[in-house]
Amino acid sequence: MMKEESSVYDEEEVASLFEAAINEPFHWRIYLMLSLAAGLRRSECLGLEWKHVDLEKGTLDITQVIVRGKSGSVIKTPKSKKSKRLVSIPSSVVEELKHYKLHWKKEKMKSRDMWIENEHEWLFCNEDGTHFYPTTPTTWWRRFTKRVNVRFIRLHYLRHTSATLLINQGVHAKIISERLGHSDIKVTMNTYGHALRKADHEAANKLDTLFIKKS
Repeated sequence: MMKEESSVYDEEEVASLFEAAINEPFHWRIYLMLSLAAGLRRSECLGLEWKHVDLEKGTLDITQVIVRGKSGSVIKTPKSKKSKRLVSIPSSVVEELKHYKLHWKKEKMKSRDMWIENEHEWLFCNEDGTHFYPTTPTTWWRRFTKRVNVRFIRLHYLRHTSATLLINQGVHAKIISERLGHSDIKVTMNTYGHALRKADHEAANKLDTLFIKKS
C-alpha cells in the first residue's frame, strides 16, 4: 500500500529524472518511460516482446510476465485476469518506441552469432537476445539514482507515480484501475486513497465560487 506522497515523484521530479537519464543506455530510458507512462510492473516490462507493441494503435498488450522462480527466472501469464490488459500509451512514447525498435534491430545485427534467442523478441534483453534477469532493473535503478543524485524511491513506485499523476490530472479511479491491472477498483481506492481524497478536495474548491454571494 502506498500511503506517503514522498513515495512518488511529482511532475518536476519526473522531468528531472529524464534529464538525468539522457545519457543512459536507450533500453533503460524506454524502461522508465513504460513504467511511468503505462504504470507497468517490473515483471510486465520484462515480459514485453515486440509482438505485444502496436505502434500504429499506440497500445501495449500485457499477456506475460517474467518473475523469479526457485531455480531462476520464470515466464508465465499475469497473476490475475485483470492483469492481462491492453494499455494505451502517449504518442510521444510511441515515437520513442519507434526509434528504439530501429536501435534494437541494429544491435541484433551487430551481435551476429552472439545472438542466441530465436524464440522471443524481448524489448529488454542482454547482448545475446535473452531476457533480463528479474532483479536486473532494480540493480540498475539503485546504481543510477545514486550516480546521478536523483531522490531514491523504490523502482516499483514509478508505477505509483504514474497513478498519482493521473489522479492529479483528474482521471477517474476506474480508468486508473484498469490501466494498472488491479483485480478490483477497491485496490486502487485503498492504495491511492490519500491522493484521491486530495484531488476530491481540490475539485470541491473549484466549485466554491458558485456558492459565494455576489455583493
